[in-house]
Amino acid sequence: MKSKPAFILKVSCPGRSGIVAALGNFLADRGCFIKEFHQFDDLDSGRFFSSIEFVFEGNKNPSVDQFRAAFEVTALRFDMEWEIRDADKPAKVLIMVSKYDHCLRDLLYRRSTGELNIEITAVVSNHEDLRNLAEREGVPYIHLPVTKENKPEQEVRLLEIVKETNTELVVLARYMQVLSNTLCEQLAGRCINIHHSFLPGFKGAKPYLQAYERGVKLIGATAHYVTANLDEGPIIDQMVERASHSHDPQHLTQVGRDIEAQTLARAVKHHVGQRVFQNGLRTVVF
Repeated sequence: MKSKPAFILKVSCPGRSGIVAALGNFLADRGCFIKEFHQFDDLDSGRFFSSIEFVFEGNKNPSVDQFRAAFEVTALRFDMEWEIRDADKPAKVLIMVSKYDHCLRDLLYRRSTGELNIEITAVVSNHEDLRNLAEREGVPYIHLPVTKENKPEQEVRLLEIVKETNTELVVLARYMQVLSNTLCEQLAGRCINIHHSFLPGFKGAKPYLQAYERGVKLIGATAHYVTANLDEGPIIDQMVERASHSHDPQHLTQVGRDIEAQTLARAVKHHVGQRVFQNGLRTVVF
């Protein structure tokens, strides 16, 4: 039996009584079967957050446009910020890389197995090193070399590519260029970076050498939204791994690469699955 199409309703609004009942009643009145219902009230910020996956049970299902129009009444009543999307439709993702390949390889693999429901619109890089890797997977590879002189025009070109490809999410998969404040603002809430340490931690060059010299017992990685404040955006996911006195910088680097790839993939999966909400400097992740 063919499964029915699933949809995800993502909602945030000021917290007050009656929101959960209103959402449940609205879906029930339209013959919707709720597969998953996540909700959280943040008492500090006074915000309510919910992600609901549902299917239409009846034979005559309303279109998504009809559903959106009908939901506007409920949304206005509770001052909601909301969106609805087809849960089965791949999210359009653009990946940016420099020379490190481990995060790109991992994302390509998880896409091929269906673990990540994404369509990679392009791989953009300031180097040519990973062209063969991307093109073997049928992904367009766009070389945008960056210098101090041409950085503004290359960032304009990047935004053009994002628009031309209808990209919904930009992923910095070890892209080793700092984005300008203007670009960060234009991509706010739709650009994820993987940082090679458990923030806050060892910033700058050779983080694993710094960790080794300090004799750390934990190393990690942090996936976060990109903001104008370097490496200080809202954190989506983090992982750590034990280390010991016997681990040299090469071993720490190997372990770190595995953690980076896993953490970035989880953050991307959460984002495209409509499970991440920005809540000030923090995130709510279902």
